[in-house]
Amino acid sequence: MKSANTSITAGIVLIALGVLLLLDRLGVMDTAAFVAPLIFAAVGVLFLSLFFRRRENWWAAIPGSVFLGLAAVITTTQLTGGAWGAAFLFLFMGAGFAAVYLREPGNWWALIPSGVMFTLAVIVALPQELQGTPTAAILFLGLAATFGVLSLIPVRMNEASSHVERMKWPLIPAGILTVMGLIFVLQATALLIPADFAFPAVMIVAGAALVVYAFLAHRDGRQKSHGPGPRAS
Repeated sequence: MKSANTSITAGIVLIALGVLLLLDRLGVMDTAAFVAPLIFAAVGVLFLSLFFRRRENWWAAIPGSVFLGLAAVITTTQLTGGAWGAAFLFLFMGAGFAAVYLREPGNWWALIPSGVMFTLAVIVALPQELQGTPTAAILFLGLAATFGVLSLIPVRMNEASSHVERMKWPLIPAGILTVMGLIFVLQATALLIPADFAFPAVMIVAGAALVVYAFLAHRDGRQKSHGPGPRAS
């Protein structure tokens, strides 16, 4: 039945493309511009059908989102003359990686490219007058938010165990990226006059983050090793 549904979907897509090409050849309407986005959209839908069909097909969300993003880029470029076009590709790709995590929470790594894609979508959509320092600020703050969210996600640390806990290491890059982003924010608003203090400030914050991380890891290790013993009956 599943193979039959796939064949039906592919057949409908081929019929639609054939009708569009025929109308273009007969001079009824100019449909050549719609062929490429329809092909990309059809391929994307086929991958998404694989994604929704089985839980093991989480990987299909990635190529599916790419093809749908390409269809959106071509369509929006034709309608708007190029504005906002590339942003849709990153939006769809970010959503695709997010879907990988939502389908299989063990794929926590997918949140990193998802956050990167969403950040790039915002950067590409910025108007021309905001290019430069504001772009760098959004880039660093978006990446910082990505690692910040990653530190809040419960992760199964051992495949053989059902115990889950939050990872602490993402807080280090999140802190460093936040400082870098704030520095560019201050530069963009002309509140920070000399930029020579940027790298020393980052080094200080990074060192402090490493010390805090080491302290938390050491404290958690001691709590686990000195846990409550067996209760007396």
